[in-house]
Amino acid sequence: MTATTPIRWGILGPGSIAQSFAGGVADSRTGKLVAIGARNPAKPGLAESFPGARILDGYDALLADPEVDVVYISIPHPGHAQWAIKAAEAGKHVLCEKPLALTAFEADAMMHAARKAGTFLGEAFMYRLHPQTLKLVELIRSGVIGEIRMIKSSFGFAMPGFMPQHRLYANDLAGGGILDVGGYPVSMVRLIAGAAAGKPFAEPDKVVGTAHLGQSGVDEWASALLHFPGGIVAEVSCSISLNQDNVLRILGTKGRIEVPDFWFAGGNRNVGLGQIDVIASDGSRETISVNEKRHVYSFEVDAAGEAIRAGRQEFAWPGMAWAESLGTLRVLDRWRAAAGLEYGIEKPQQRINTISGRPLRSGGTAIAKRKIPGLSKPASVVALGFEDFRTFSSGSILLDAFFEAGGNLFDTGYVYGAGYTEKLLGEWLKNRGVRAQSVVIAKGAHSPLCYPDVIGKQLDQSLDRLQTDHVDVYFMHRDNPDVPVGEFVDAMDREVKAGRIRGPFGGSNWTMERMDEAIAYAERTGKQKPGALSNNFSLAEMLEPIWAGCVTSSTDAWKAWLTSRQMPNFAWSSQGRGFFTDRAGRDRLDNEELVRVWYSERNFGRRDRAIDLAARLGKSPIHVALAYVLAQPFPSIPLIGPRTLDELDDSLRALDITLSQADLEWLDGGSLRAA
Repeated sequence: MTATTPIRWGILGPGSIAQSFAGGVADSRTGKLVAIGARNPAKPGLAESFPGARILDGYDALLADPEVDVVYISIPHPGHAQWAIKAAEAGKHVLCEKPLALTAFEADAMMHAARKAGTFLGEAFMYRLHPQTLKLVELIRSGVIGEIRMIKSSFGFAMPGFMPQHRLYANDLAGGGILDVGGYPVSMVRLIAGAAAGKPFAEPDKVVGTAHLGQSGVDEWASALLHFPGGIVAEVSCSISLNQDNVLRILGTKGRIEVPDFWFAGGNRNVGLGQIDVIASDGSRETISVNEKRHVYSFEVDAAGEAIRAGRQEFAWPGMAWAESLGTLRVLDRWRAAAGLEYGIEKPQQRINTISGRPLRSGGTAIAKRKIPGLSKPASVVALGFEDFRTFSSGSILLDAFFEAGGNLFDTGYVYGAGYTEKLLGEWLKNRGVRAQSVVIAKGAHSPLCYPDVIGKQLDQSLDRLQTDHVDVYFMHRDNPDVPVGEFVDAMDREVKAGRIRGPFGGSNWTMERMDEAIAYAERTGKQKPGALSNNFSLAEMLEPIWAGCVTSSTDAWKAWLTSRQMPNFAWSSQGRGFFTDRAGRDRLDNEELVRVWYSERNFGRRDRAIDLAARLGKSPIHVALAYVLAQPFPSIPLIGPRTLDELDDSLRALDITLSQADLEWLDGGSLRAA
């Protein structure tokens, strides 16, 4: 593609906003509209609305068209992630209407697909590319109204009445104001707060929101407060059933700035001249206009085109780069959560396919499987922890990807997420129909409720949440040395005999002495012996417990014990909680936990050697740290906790590292040189 070759656009979904966008393409310097993907290509008026464009039968046809370089997605919100991912897989660049996705988790999956494909992905907040926005930033940075203290921004309008068939009121189409127009004021106040701090954008440190949910369950009017570091407070509001004045107000110590209808630059879907009013403290007013007469959508067309020609995957500032789209969606996520707004299409009953719109696939080989003593079916060499997710729609993205890569070992605990982690996994296993293929780890009896009678009671609740009649591996989450160990063995053995634990059981954060005592008791009494451990294990030795009651198994004595017993250890914090990343270093003392738990000269020596070996392997030190755990001479199963698909893929890069015994000894103590 040359600097003069027109960039060929296809539009996916020929609605009213698509017609306006087509006008922007026609008025652009870089683009040419060549095709429309329509689910009803025979619909009257399409040819007239999109002159010169070929009308294709369906969205897949548009993605398969070799004459289309970039796809503009203008279908309702729930289809954005699916079709953006499919477009990236087809090698197409994407400009997607706002909101980029329903949640930041979905948007991250879209970015993951674009990153892998090497394609452009942009969120179509067209106001960001209009010259008015840059002028506004310049005024703020100039200090014309002094230091910014408060921002007030709204985007609200009133539909003629409740219209259940209209997308704005349709729950299944993610209607309501927060997703449809709330992103405008949120993205704008983040831009302004950033400009005041000399940054491209700013992240709020507090978000408080509320909304009125109407009879279809969507927000009809809503408001939120954002607080930014430095003291800036922003009031944002949106509505679909209430007219608002829609004037952006920026209040400073020397005056204020007002911008009417900033998202259309004070105009409409065709032209916005751009008007900014600067009002001084004495009431004097200056009106500034950029007097821009080009089509309002032409600016984002050209910005996308310039990025594509330059080989960039995201907008240049002041366009919405990926980090800013994610940040804006995180605010909308928090706003919706505060208002109790979760759409039916985000719940398990309707979210039956993966984020790409396809059924879940099995048979992946990126994650190998192994036989673990006491388990009747092979388990993946790493286990997935996912405690950070609080909705099915967010957690299922990671669970699906892990399973499709070959992972089938899932780590849960009774106390994780106050029970939601178990509930999420149970919903996912049932929804995807993969319980028989999966290995579920459960934990119970965490302090202070660490007593034998608690094991069965909590397992009752865990099985109910997990929607299953058994778990495959069970750990007591803590130990209580005041209770005879035999009582704990008896309680877990009863669950084995009842068929509710169908694999090994043991202790998480148990000492070597208590494990030996428990095994000896079981051998004397004919009970099932504790057959697994879940202690911290890492290339870096935990010097102090991260949390009360935690136990490390990274010492030389523990390694010898685990090897002699051939005891499976499901290792938590297996990569040292950031010790093998740039967050740590001999001169990096800002992270209290890292310093307290991991900083010793012996650990730094291990870290130095991991860095050295990683450089020779073309990997990262954290990959070497994970490979170290996997290569132990006893069954060692790391628990990994990626929050994004990129983090999952990054963890999997460790799986193709093969370390010898000499490598392990060199990494651990430096006595031998790794090959």
